[in-house]
Amino acid sequence: MKKSSFRSSLMLLLTAVIWGVAFVAQSAGMDYVGPFTFNAVRSIIGGFVLIPCIFILGHGKPARESTPQSRRDLLVGGVCCGIFLAVASTFQQFGIQYTSVGKAGFITALYILLVPLLGLLFGKRPGWRVWLAVGIAVAGMYLLCVTEGFSIAFGDLLVMVCALLFAVHILVIDYFSPRADGVKLSCIQFFTCGLLCAVGMLLFEHPMPAQILAAWMPILYAGVMSCGVAYTLQIIGQRDTDPTLASLILSLESVVSVLAGWALLHQSLSLRELSGCALVFCAIILAQLPDRRPL
Repeated sequence: MKKSSFRSSLMLLLTAVIWGVAFVAQSAGMDYVGPFTFNAVRSIIGGFVLIPCIFILGHGKPARESTPQSRRDLLVGGVCCGIFLAVASTFQQFGIQYTSVGKAGFITALYILLVPLLGLLFGKRPGWRVWLAVGIAVAGMYLLCVTEGFSIAFGDLLVMVCALLFAVHILVIDYFSPRADGVKLSCIQFFTCGLLCAVGMLLFEHPMPAQILAAWMPILYAGVMSCGVAYTLQIIGQRDTDPTLASLILSLESVVSVLAGWALLHQSLSLRELSGCALVFCAIILAQLPDRRPL
């Protein structure tokens, strides 16, 4: 492995760790503020963190937004991505209040499987590995979320909706990312997400400044590390890493969420739930393996 590729893989691994631990920050933040408030503040912080990254990563490169159409694509794309991010992260934040961070991490990771399935709507047929992975994931989700009374916990259901919305969010990004700079697109989406969540915050939560200050540590971690630092590491890390390898490394986020919940919040999963996690993780890995090409 080349030195640059090894360094990039380490960056992606660090990204997965940061995102996995972010589930703990999201859970801890709920002790002080509501879901809308947490997402509003963290997203706005993430947007400000990415502003210097735009100048650093774009230094010496020609601007991609040189025409009115490209500038329009950047603005429309950023707003559209921000809308879906706001809705998806809201469902996730509400769901984390009623389930463990480990389960939330694995359920959210299902968006990796849902993206190729949603691609059917656009005429993209997934390969047999994806269909097999879906079957394995369904079995894993049964063990992870369905109780002996054949019911699904409210929090798990909310995070399932979140996974579906994140899959749509990925497809929206996939459409606009070739048309605009990725970091600028993300910066706009964070500000859009923050403003939309701020509306919900003012309408439903009415937080006091003291409450937000009390949650400064989880909010700063989610805003600076999860939104700003991790996203930047992902952008840099994927430059010299095979896309399949990159997605496999980033999928470790779900495993880190379980370990972080156990180590930091003393949350544990039953043997049945751990078996479900293992099946879901195997399905995620299987879905990302490339098809064997003929020699």
